Parts: sequence; structure tokens; C-alpha cells
Amino acid sequence: MDLVTDSDATRRPPGRRTLRWIEECCGLGSTVRGIRALPGGGHANHALVIESGSGEVDKYVLRRWAPPADEREARLAAEYSPEREIAALTLMRGNEVAAPELVAADPAGVYAEAPSLLLRELPGTALRPTPGDLAVFLIQVAAALVPIHAVRGAASMPPYMPLAGPERPAPPRCSARPDLWEHAMDVAAGPAPTAPPVFVHRDYQPDNTLWSFGALSGVVDWSEASCGPAAVDVATMRVHLALRYGLPVAERFLAVYDQVSGGYDHDPLWDVRAVVDLLPERNGRVLDEAQARLHEDFLSAALAELGTAATG
Repeated sequence: MDLVTDSDATRRPPGRRTLRWIEECCGLGSTVRGIRALPGGGHANHALVIESGSGEVDKYVLRRWAPPADEREARLAAEYSPEREIAALTLMRGNEVAAPELVAADPAGVYAEAPSLLLRELPGTALRPTPGDLAVFLIQVAAALVPIHAVRGAASMPPYMPLAGPERPAPPRCSARPDLWEHAMDVAAGPAPTAPPVFVHRDYQPDNTLWSFGALSGVVDWSEASCGPAAVDVATMRVHLALRYGLPVAERFLAVYDQVSGGYDHDPLWDVRAVVDLLPERNGRVLDEAQARLHEDFLSAALAELGTAATG
């Protein structure tokens, strides 16, 4: 019987060699009974159902790093590696905010055909809150940042760096305002405001949160965790909220975070950087005209608050 329960053929399930490694890591007599592809960006994630030799059934997640398609992806793969996520999960152990428990690791892909982590599955699912649920959602995702940013050992993580690196990405192909994007990239490349470095998730957005019965049950995808300003996480969440629900919701999140953190002064430069980080467009991630306009509305607001002249 085929173990795979997901019909999306583009998400290749783990092969026999990888399954053998997983079963050995889970103990004598363990058997993988089910495999289901999970949504993900740059990683191939699969939920696993594993039966132990004693007949107990538990749930895991296999997280694999895909081979880089170009030089930029190769650079990012080297920076945001399995070793980086291992370090982040180690620091998060015992935190008030749940992160996946690391069960086994094959960072070089020696046993699992690709660089891989085997994690215990956290309870919950991704949530797309309705407008009526947003108030509770915003309070919880804002409050979760406080213990995350208080993690001890932040200095042991690599420092925050803009994702674009030395390359200057092109504006979105569907954009009617390329000059706005060029101006935003100039602003983003400028000096960052001084802020104390803390432990940051670096990709803190709704799709990386899990929910169970209306409560935040965990935060996943720690491969970009860094030592940097708290504003990195605040701005990333703001961008995704604005794109999904509109700028007023992003402003509500900022107001809530200001309250739960005991006072926070946000610099819009971080918002500009968070949008520029979404470039360049690549296969499978190309903005259409409507998406480009949403990004541009957010950029325009951030640049106006900064007091810089935006053209286009």
C-alpha cells in the first residue's frame, strides 16, 4: 500500500533510504505508517505517522533542504542551514513559546539523501483568522514575541543580514511603479537604526504560527533565526498582515506589540527592508498586478512616514 496520502506530485516524498534513517532514529522496530506533504517555502516538509516497536503511534515532521537552483539560493542555503535551525531550536528549548523538539539531524544529508531534520510535530494547524477573530490573534502573536526576544544566548546566533545580500534585485515584473521599488531599495540599503540585538525568528509571519482551539500552540520554521533588532520580527509580521488584511491591521498589531512589550518605538525603515526582502521574484513566486499594488501601498506608507520622497 502506498504510504503517501498527498496527491501533489511536485512534493516528492522521502525515499526508502530516508525512511530507513527515520525508523532507525525512532528506535528498534519503528515503522513509518503515513506520509503527508506540508506546505512550505524553501523546504520540503512532510508530516509522518510512526509506529514504535511497542505499538505506540506518534507524529513527527521531516524537514529537508532542497538543492539550490542558483548562486543566490546557494548563498542563502549556506547561511540559513540545518545547523542554524538546530542552534535556534536548542535555544528555544523550554521557552514559553513552543518550538518543535529536535529528534534527529542529518545536516549534510549523509543518511537522508538531503540535509534533514526530524522533529516532533507540534499540536495545531495554521490559522487564517476571520476579521472577527483578529483581535485575539493579534494579541497572541504580539505577546509571543516578548519571550522569544528574551531568549538567552542570542549572541551565539549569526547576526541579522538583509536577505538580498550584495545583489540588487529587480522590481516586480508586473509593477506599474518600478521607480518606487528602486527608491525603496535605496532606502533599505541605508544604515539601520541602532537597536539592542536580541534573538529573532527572522521570518515571523502568520503562516509560521500554529493554533489549537483558538490559542497559539507553537512557532515553526526557525532556519533564519538570528541575532538582531526586535524590529525585524515586528516588521515582517506587519508586512504579511498588511498584504493579507490591509494596512490598518498592521497598525493594530504594532499598537498591541507596543502595549505587551512595555513600550516600543518602531522605525518604518524596517518595514521597507521587510518588503525588499521578498525580492527577487523567482519561479513559483511571482507577484501579479494586484499583489504588486498591495506591496506598493505598504511601501508608500512606510516611505511617507520616513519622510523620504517616493516617485513612480
